[in-house]
Amino acid sequence: MTIASQIGVTYPQTEVEADPGAVKHFAQAVEQMGFKHILAYDHVVGANTASRPGWDKPYNLQSQFHDPFVLFPFMAGATENIGFTTGILILTQRQTVLVAKQAACLDVLCKGRFRLGVGTGWNDIEYEALGMPFADRGARIEEQVAVLRALWTNDAVTFKGEQHVITDAGLLPLPVQRPIPVWFGGGSDRPQFGNQPASMKVLRRIARIGDGWIPQFRPNARGRELIDTFHGFCREYGRDLSKVGIDVRLPLSGADSSKWAAETQTWREWGMSHITVNTLGEGLRGVDAHLRRIEAFRKVVPA
Repeated sequence: MTIASQIGVTYPQTEVEADPGAVKHFAQAVEQMGFKHILAYDHVVGANTASRPGWDKPYNLQSQFHDPFVLFPFMAGATENIGFTTGILILTQRQTVLVAKQAACLDVLCKGRFRLGVGTGWNDIEYEALGMPFADRGARIEEQVAVLRALWTNDAVTFKGEQHVITDAGLLPLPVQRPIPVWFGGGSDRPQFGNQPASMKVLRRIARIGDGWIPQFRPNARGRELIDTFHGFCREYGRDLSKVGIDVRLPLSGADSSKWAAETQTWREWGMSHITVNTLGEGLRGVDAHLRRIEAFRKVVPA
């Protein structure tokens, strides 16, 4: 079945200028091209590789990241219709109630155009710097999502769990979306970390409580297998597949743009609800270079 997947773009913040003009230019340009959302990654601090000669992770002290709860309100003020999603916010290294407040305010300021993508991350250095435990992050995230949803949908909340205590308190303003959609990253093979196998425990968690899944794989046999497994878990938990989205990646690499159209078609035939094109890691520098590559995609995959 071919569906009209919503196509968005990754904000290539590690490879573009940090100034407000570049941020505004990018957001307005991709909205004018007809893209439906902008996805941004989240990292708070980076490792100094000078003191870590064996560092083999994708980001470090030289990797530039805007905080999404600052970036997206700025973009929202410069646009009209395009949506915003974190891909992902490392929820377990942040205070849950503060995230609930920030996300609610963002959702109000962008008029309900926000999806919160969350995950546990991989960078123990960030957890240390933020004063949060790294080892139990997988178990912690489920309670965090329960707290977020409670705060987004009630005037006052009383909650007592393993990690959180709230006594008859609430947020104001409440978000436009009640609750804000919560999507999960993870659960797919990560070649940059030693080709680790997909975690069935993580996939089950997403199928059980997630509004959607943000995986990292290609449209190949392994990707098809993981999608089928995920859908099987969703059915097992009684979920309506039409209400559980999947937002896949489409890297704009190479000179053969016809491959981009073919890959888009495959994702659509597989029923993916969202496709996010990505220009990072292609040697492009500056916002205009990234926008030219995105425009080239639009020529082969019109809005």
